[in-house]
Amino acid sequence: QLQFVESGGGLVQPGGSLRLSCVASGFTLDNYAVGWFRQAPGKEREGVSCISISGDRTNYADSLKGRFTISRDNSKNTVYLQMLSLKPEDTAVYFCAAHDLYPVRSICVMDAYKYNNWGQGTQVTVSS
Repeated sequence: QLQFVESGGGLVQPGGSLRLSCVASGFTLDNYAVGWFRQAPGKEREGVSCISISGDRTNYADSLKGRFTISRDNSKNTVYLQMLSLKPEDTAVYFCAAHDLYPVRSICVMDAYKYNNWGQGTQVTVSS
């Protein structure tokens, strides 16, 4: 079964940091752009960040630029999301998913409808 497994979430105080991991299971990431998305209670799923197949192109939600950093390590079949200066409004379940863009290696988009192989998500709670 092709899917992602997210981890690294938890409870953190405002201003704290977390690093989320997203490991692909049943397939290799080499030919996929990967996106991180989040969904807070009562809200729609929103795009957080994405990274191209080559890793040289990343996109972020405007409100998150400068605080979040996405990266990938294809040798580990893993994508990361480093989150700094966390705020209570960052509280959500964070998901990753794959977008089959091959052979286009240097773009990514944050349109959730283009993504498949969603993981179960990892809960991030920012609270004092």
